[in-house]
Amino acid sequence: MADDIILAGITTCDTVRKAQRWLENHGIVYTFLDLRSDAFVRHTLGEWMEQVDWSDLLNKRSTTWRNLDDDEREDLDEARAMSLMMKHPTLIKRPILHYGDIIEIGYSPDRYEELLTN
Repeated sequence: MADDIILAGITTCDTVRKAQRWLENHGIVYTFLDLRSDAFVRHTLGEWMEQVDWSDLLNKRSTTWRNLDDDEREDLDEARAMSLMMKHPTLIKRPILHYGDIIEIGYSPDRYEELLTN
């Protein structure tokens, strides 16, 4: 099980750190994928977008979103959203827990418990 778990996020994000602490406190081994790293490629985002709606991945409450030009925020479709998230990884909601065919967006201790300790 442990080899299959990927936690994706940004190292400076407090919520990502909470998720990391939860996993570590429960003895769950995971691989951390920094959304800002070269290892995060269009392929990975594409896989996630096949399993969850792109609008669930796009963080419209982020400072990055608010700082975008109006023309970048208008008339979004899947391709444009993917392009924006690749250009600005902080537009991706985080953390993302990828376990098998499960893509869990955000952090909830109860949800992690349900997914990972049963």
